[in-house]
Amino acid sequence: MVLSIRGRETGKNESEILAMSKVEGSVGAEAPATTEKHLRRIAAFFLVLSIFLALGVRYRLLETPLERDEGEYAYAGSLLLSGVPPYHEAHHMKLPGVYAAYAAVLRLFGKTISGIHTGLLVINMITVLFLYLLARRLLRFGGAVVAAALFAFLSLGQAVQGVFANAEHFVLLFAVPALWVFVAAMDRESTPLLFSSSVLFGFAFLMKQHGALFFAFGAVYLLIDGCRRREGAFRWLLPRFLSYIAGALIVYGLLCLMLWRAGVFERFWFWTVEYARAYIDQRETGEVFVRFWNAASEVAGASPLLWVWAVLGVLLAATAKEGCRRGDFLLLLGLFSLLAVTPGFHFRPHYFVLLLPAAALLAGAAAACAGSVPISHHPSISRDVVLGLIVVCLALTTIQQRAFLFEMTPIQVNRATYGLNPFIESVEIARYIRARTGEEEKIAVIGSEPQIYFYADRRAATGFIYTYPLMEEHENALRMQEEMIREIEEARPAYLVYVRNLHSWGYRAESHTRILDWFQEYRRGYDLVGLVDMFPKGTRYYWAPDVRWPPRSECWIAVMERKNR
Repeated sequence: MVLSIRGRETGKNESEILAMSKVEGSVGAEAPATTEKHLRRIAAFFLVLSIFLALGVRYRLLETPLERDEGEYAYAGSLLLSGVPPYHEAHHMKLPGVYAAYAAVLRLFGKTISGIHTGLLVINMITVLFLYLLARRLLRFGGAVVAAALFAFLSLGQAVQGVFANAEHFVLLFAVPALWVFVAAMDRESTPLLFSSSVLFGFAFLMKQHGALFFAFGAVYLLIDGCRRREGAFRWLLPRFLSYIAGALIVYGLLCLMLWRAGVFERFWFWTVEYARAYIDQRETGEVFVRFWNAASEVAGASPLLWVWAVLGVLLAATAKEGCRRGDFLLLLGLFSLLAVTPGFHFRPHYFVLLLPAAALLAGAAAACAGSVPISHHPSISRDVVLGLIVVCLALTTIQQRAFLFEMTPIQVNRATYGLNPFIESVEIARYIRARTGEEEKIAVIGSEPQIYFYADRRAATGFIYTYPLMEEHENALRMQEEMIREIEEARPAYLVYVRNLHSWGYRAESHTRILDWFQEYRRGYDLVGLVDMFPKGTRYYWAPDVRWPPRSECWIAVMERKNR
């Protein structure tokens, strides 16, 4: 009827109008398809640009001196390459997975600062790739691009100490692929894939205890998804849940077996379970929220516009029906990622690296969901606007961080990030010691600077490469001090390095002082051959025969050589 009326008004018959309508329809269908391809090209270019920005910054800062955690991992990794099992000559509460990962990095890229950070660059890019693949299973193409791009940018930030190869990056190397496999397992209802994801979560845990929260997330989500089934829920869930639990347990069980065969299981259990529990119990919980708020504010304050998108994603993932396939998955992942930051309530900046995949995915969900809100009769215009807003936010954040990203040297980045910690000075101290000792000689650092052992390529005279545990309030502190004293006296190190820096000791009012009293007497058997005086505006080095005493700064390092070597 409509066609007949329209035909009489225009002087055309119904067949002509019908033909014209088909042509118009085909043109209308082709235009959105062309626009969609154009949008995908823009989004892909945005992702490539973000990745190249991250690669460029990381490459420029490859020579940034190691901080002490990196020094610990590098030294322990070097021992592994020499055939020394974990916990035999280096004691700490970290799980040994990160030591093995560092050993692989050192073997592949060299036993240098740049080699370690090249390994981090590769690891970070692998994580970006798997985050994109994970996001593609959960979000539209544009949302996946936003998630991968923002993670690449946020994970290198100074606020999370992103250019330093901390254990959190190695946790994500396994946790993000595990999440990708887990989602595939849920989509296909595949028990073998669930088992595989659990194995990967198990390796994430071996990198650092915090990785256990990602495994816990998978277990809780699997239970929730199984309970949604009204019929046969228990029969469906039981084999899958048991398979999931078995994967991570097998990984941990095999580790325990390997360490038992290496003869170090008792030490492994003490440091990673008994001492780790005592370490967590020491933290006062009275001002937990204040400490968390201060730490989170610094992290978010470095990229506030990008974190706004993550917060928006929390709201949209819970309510939107388009653009995000598993809003409940993202919200629960965000919660458990936040919990992964909290063990011990220390809230150190690099802990927040564990929160970044969830934050990036939520930001991607916000982009995908907001892009489905109609701004005009063309949906692609909505997505253009959203992508444009995110590009602007990223550009403004880049400008905000331009000094760190483009201007600071590696030395300046280290000092701006860690203040008067002796990480820069460790390079020169180790160079001096290495030139004057044989490979078989040992040295002792009285403080918590394990990077000196790595740089000098010399074995430690004691397994206590950190003195933090000796200063803490727990029942083993005094025993540890006595053990460290005994090990040093038996080894008779060629050089002593005494570090006078609060950050290297963590003194407390209740700390035992046995190790300090002993050192005042023991150092009489050594000659002072070096003094490193650290000031905010620069460091001064004094080496024998021009060494001077006393130091003029509050932070200094004394290098001593054993008499009559």
